[in-house]
Formats: sequence, C-alpha cells, structure tokens
Amino acid sequence: MQRLIIAILIAFVMAVVFGPVVIPWLKRMKFGQTIYDLGPESHKKKQGIPTMGGIIFAVPALLVSLALSYADERFHFLLVCVVSAIGFGLVGFVDDFIKVKLKRSLGLTPKQKLVPQIVLSVGLSVWAYLDPEIGSSLTVPFFGVEWELGWFYIPVMTFILVGTVNSANLLDGLDGLLGGCALFDFASMALICLAMATAQGANSGDLMNTAIFAGAMAGALMGFLRFNAYPASVFMGDVGSFFIGGALVGIAMVTRLSLLLPIIAFAMFVSSLSDIIQVTYFKATHGKRVFRMAPLHHHFELGGMPETRVVSMYYLVTVLLCLVALLGFVA
Repeated sequence: MQRLIIAILIAFVMAVVFGPVVIPWLKRMKFGQTIYDLGPESHKKKQGIPTMGGIIFAVPALLVSLALSYADERFHFLLVCVVSAIGFGLVGFVDDFIKVKLKRSLGLTPKQKLVPQIVLSVGLSVWAYLDPEIGSSLTVPFFGVEWELGWFYIPVMTFILVGTVNSANLLDGLDGLLGGCALFDFASMALICLAMATAQGANSGDLMNTAIFAGAMAGALMGFLRFNAYPASVFMGDVGSFFIGGALVGIAMVTRLSLLLPIIAFAMFVSSLSDIIQVTYFKATHGKRVFRMAPLHHHFELGGMPETRVVSMYYLVTVLLCLVALLGFVA
C-alpha cells in the first residue's frame, strides 16, 4: 500500500513538473490542434492549442511504475500492460504527427489506424491466452465465477482491446473529460488489484506491480489535469487517448476483469455506442440523426449545456459506477 501511494505522488509531481517543459516545446514545434470544421462552434477558439500532450502523463507513469515495481517478483503482468499502452500510444503518435505536420484534422485514415490496432490486439490476446496465469477465462463481475472461453478468447479479447482504445479516443472531446474519467478508472483498478493481491498468494507480486502501474497512471493524469482542465492549455492528442485506452484494457486483461470495463469505463462505452447509433441511423434514414452530434458529450454541448457542466456530469457518473465496481472487491 505504501509503495502504491508513493507511486501516485511521484507520478503526480513528475507530470506537474514535466508540463511546463513540454508545453512550450510543443508550441515551438508548432504542434497545434487543428479543429474539425463540422465540430461545435465553441471549439473553434481552441484552434492552435498544443496537442500531443499525452507524453506529459505517459512518460511519468511508465518511469514510476517500472522504477517502483517489485524487482524480486515476476512482473510479466506489468510487461503486458506496458506493451499495450506503448503499442497503442505509438499508433496515436503517428496519427497526431500527420495531423500537425499537414495541418489537418484527419491524420491516419480509419483503415490505417484499425489495421495496426488489430495486429497488436491479436498479438496481445495470443500472449494472454498462452500465459497460464492469465489464460482464456474472464471473471464475471459480482458473481465470483469465471467464464471459460477456450480459443474463442482470442477474438473476444481482440474486440475488447480495439473497442476500448477507440472508445477512449472518442471520449477525448472536451477539456479534461477523458483525463478525469480515466483518473477515476485507474484509481479504482489500483484498489481492485491491491485487494486481489491481498486475497491471492500465487500472483500477489504481479498484481501489486499492476496496482502500482494503475496508481502511477492515476497520479500522472491528476498532474496532467493541471494543464488539461478547462480552459485547457494543452490537449493529450491521440497519443494520449490511445495510451490511456491501451493501459486500461491491458490492466483489465491481465486481471481477467475485462467484463468490468463497461461499468468503470461507462463514459467511454457510451461514446462509442452513441457514435455507432448515429452513423447507423444516418445511413439507414439517408441523413436523419438521433443526436445533435456524436459522441454523446457533443449532443449535450449543442443542447446548451456548458462544457464544464458536461464534464462534471461525466465525472459524477464515473465515480458512482467505480464505487459500484469496488463493492465486489474491496471489503
């Protein structure tokens, strides 16, 4: 517990210190955000704000979790989480780099983004499937049973990986929205991993290292919100949102808690679902819409709700659902 708290505090301080170094550098490099032309009118004033700021929390989270991990224990759970976070983060980095260099709102095409995500997801799923301490089963929340999937685990986990990462990316649309919601998600996963490590003897070292990684992510995101909360002075970019998605689903995968994601990461799930509903209905009705704009947070915004109130509402729902999730693990 003490090491977990230290990880949170150090990651927070590093992010707070790192921000004033990275943000001016991003400005000098002219890595400014290009706002989508069809986006909300209120977002036009955000044109040119530095993006790719995800490195402000990604670097501290990685360094702290690796430095404070239990070296005398097996740490392959932590390795899976780190590979997942960095792998998806790199896809986001390439997407961001193309955007800022070509000064456009679209970087990689959807296909160019999806193919490396699928390849990485299949590789991670096979890795987990072959690992005897992760295996091919998923824990069913609140019921204390495991759902054995056999070889079908690979396509299911691939879908969960790709879906979670892209859901995180879709949620990153308002100042502090994804960063704050993810902060609560990682804090919850850190407590859950800590509880699991206490209850299980066999994988306690791996689970503690995973808890430290989740805690470092929470601390680093807390520091990042110093610069990303409304009015944001930097955006995390796809490198940040993909890194968050990869880190969160990596933790869920090694702990077999992927079925918990729709609860603690409900905000991400709703973003994807609203986007799918909007696109499907638009095509089926030849131009009609269910929402004013998708993802859902833009629907609320265009309905007249201030950006800060939308973010606060998402925070509240996320905290409540994380508390519900914790009921099943923390006595």
